[in-house]
Amino acid sequence: MRQLTSLDAQFLALEDRHNYGHVGSLTILEAAAVSGEPFTAQRVSDLLATRLHLLPPFRWRLAEVPLGIDHPYWIEDPEFDLEYHVRELALPDPGDDRQLAEQVARIHSRPLDRTRPLWELYVIHNVAGGRVGMFTKIHHSAIDGMSGAEILSVVLDLEPEGRVIPPPEVDGRPARAPGGLELFGRGLANLPRQPLRTLRGLPPMVANLDTLPGVGAIPGTAMVARVSRRIARLIPGVEPGEVLEMPRNMAPRTVFNGPVSGHRRVSFATIPLDEVKAVKNRFGVTVNDVVVAIAAGAVRRWLLDHAELPDRPLTAMIPLSVRTPEQFGTYGNRISMMGVPIPTDEPDPVLRLRRTHEVLRSAKERHRGVPASILQDITQSIPPAVFARASRTVLGLVSRGPVAPAWNLCISNVPGVPMPLYCAGTRVLNEYPISVIADGMGLNITVLSYQGQMDFGIVADREQMPDAWPLVDNLRGELATLLALSPEQE
Repeated sequence: MRQLTSLDAQFLALEDRHNYGHVGSLTILEAAAVSGEPFTAQRVSDLLATRLHLLPPFRWRLAEVPLGIDHPYWIEDPEFDLEYHVRELALPDPGDDRQLAEQVARIHSRPLDRTRPLWELYVIHNVAGGRVGMFTKIHHSAIDGMSGAEILSVVLDLEPEGRVIPPPEVDGRPARAPGGLELFGRGLANLPRQPLRTLRGLPPMVANLDTLPGVGAIPGTAMVARVSRRIARLIPGVEPGEVLEMPRNMAPRTVFNGPVSGHRRVSFATIPLDEVKAVKNRFGVTVNDVVVAIAAGAVRRWLLDHAELPDRPLTAMIPLSVRTPEQFGTYGNRISMMGVPIPTDEPDPVLRLRRTHEVLRSAKERHRGVPASILQDITQSIPPAVFARASRTVLGLVSRGPVAPAWNLCISNVPGVPMPLYCAGTRVLNEYPISVIADGMGLNITVLSYQGQMDFGIVADREQMPDAWPLVDNLRGELATLLALSPEQE
């Protein structure tokens, strides 16, 4: 058994009939393996069956503690059924990208069954162009971006022939699910530790109040944080960090910041990495600067088209991994987040790119002074018995107006691999990340680099953005505009 951390449990606590805690990946492959055999769900099942011992989250099932007095546990599912998790379907003709995105959006709009391991895999046939889709979704409470990449490294191969997989260790003991009474006893035993966890998390959390997006703009927060940092340095074992002064940027309220429905819209696009690098080299910025700048420009165009553009910059939530090399293979969540004001108020694309470069550089400098465990500190300061209610209450306050949104959208750039990958002997063509949205943040743009290209996955709430494909056209238009310009034309 393995207990979820407070941060892992946060992704469970936020779930309701409209908010889902799973993330997904849409893999596009050739329709047949290199050997000529068709890519099918059975081929995927056969591959997973030989590698399940290397994929712990695929075998974990939640075990809730009665009365919610403590965070849940992951246990080995004694009734694990691989056939339940791997599914197969086909698109109607013509099977174009829009039909594929609509099918993925339907699947992404369904919560995972908490009585089973929290993942599903769909093989989707009849994708136009002689391709096949594989959509995988897994709960964020089990993985973050880096641990998701670890899972992909087990499922995917560098050669079509695959590789030699070490056999599982055999202990001969059948898996046993703990009963409710045992879990309740564990929860009671942990009750005395909960005030200590809360006290341990409070000093670094309060000391870094002014680094938290939205919170830092509340009058008096900066003074409280500065005083708390001085006090925290006197407490053994607490390191508040040296935090630079935070800008007083409040995220404007947009159409993306209301409550989400239970329905999603999905679109995706591939952009050549060489074109992004050409812009990077021409203007002396980074690849990530270009990604964020064209995303900002794409959202600006959409808001202008719908007469919704605020006169202040939107704030993007940018996730960051704080996983150390020693923590690889531990799964769960080791993440932090930056709130970055992206220049959606800037009409000039070159100035928008330069401003993006400056705000990202400044945000990274400030973020270095924030403890890597700040999200863990925040979540562990809330007693488990009120954890879910407190999490949903905060989301409700942000999405329904009394509290200003901390951010407007999520933009994430995840590094991938530069060489071709294979699944069950079949070549992977694209890897589109399909991430999560929630009340108060109904738009997510995530990018994964793969084999000389950048694969963009866009997820939006259906009621807030009825059609997500214009953002794809806007992304390409923004990049084309920058490619056509030179620094002298600024």
